[in-house]
Amino acid sequence: MAGFTAASLFAGAGGLDMGFDNAGFKTVWANDVDADACRTHEKWCKAETVCGDIGKVGQDSIPCTDVILGGFPCQGFSLSGPRKLDDSRNVLYKHYVRIVKEKQPKMFVGENVKGLLTMGNGEIMDAILRAFSECGYHVFYQLLNARNYEVPEDRERVIIVGFRKDLGIERFDYPAPRNHIITLRKAIGNMPQAKPEDICDAPYSSRYMSRNRKRGWDETSYTVPAMAKQVTLWPGSPDMVKNGPDDWSFGKEGTTRRLSWRECAAIQTFPPDLEFAGNLTSKYKQIGNAVPVRLAEIMASHLYSILVNASYTRAN
Repeated sequence: MAGFTAASLFAGAGGLDMGFDNAGFKTVWANDVDADACRTHEKWCKAETVCGDIGKVGQDSIPCTDVILGGFPCQGFSLSGPRKLDDSRNVLYKHYVRIVKEKQPKMFVGENVKGLLTMGNGEIMDAILRAFSECGYHVFYQLLNARNYEVPEDRERVIIVGFRKDLGIERFDYPAPRNHIITLRKAIGNMPQAKPEDICDAPYSSRYMSRNRKRGWDETSYTVPAMAKQVTLWPGSPDMVKNGPDDWSFGKEGTTRRLSWRECAAIQTFPPDLEFAGNLTSKYKQIGNAVPVRLAEIMASHLYSILVNASYTRAN
């Protein structure tokens, strides 16, 4: 193998990094501001993990690598909450751009929510693409649904890929959707009964009860959120009943509960033996913020072959 190295910004628990490592890349450096996420990352990865604000991390301390990865924070872009052009989280991508410009990796990969495409009538997306292009990269993006890439979850995310211009990669096709869908039954149907301490039991808010929150065993999950109290229902729960516009109630027969954090981790295709650091709320947050491992792996395998070919072509 060519042995491409990767540095990871906004790494979180490492769903993106784990997928790339599974595909043959080697994450050698990672950063996140969340201490629990950093501890989780260290449980499975031998990379140097630096916990702290990326804006305060010196560029000289970041190694030069073949690839830079980064799912920069997306809360300010999300369709599920207020979308503010002046949200401070919307400018964190500038640190990503700054580091890519300084380190000049062969390739970078970014991930963000669907709302990024329409935020500010597309102004933020245009600014991001322009900034990376001015760093010397051919930049591509596409909206992918994780359910089409062997992830048991409807999760639409924008995947941004940039290739350094001297590699000569002026066209890039994203990996084609896979032919089969992984259901909740296959993903979590054989898991042991969830322990009460692994399940968020917070009261159900009016926002929660404003729409259906259950998918059945033979469907894929709704998007796994980062907020514990918004996690959707275990598929063995009774069906929800619609009473009127934005008004639902729980069925009366059986046990109604949210998905446990372990079930959420399985839906996000993390390995079953990975223990997440922190309290219950933190575990849900790390899992909901992550890139599904299997989606990342499929994407990484596709990119690995492109980099190998580009390296071979340049060498000859």
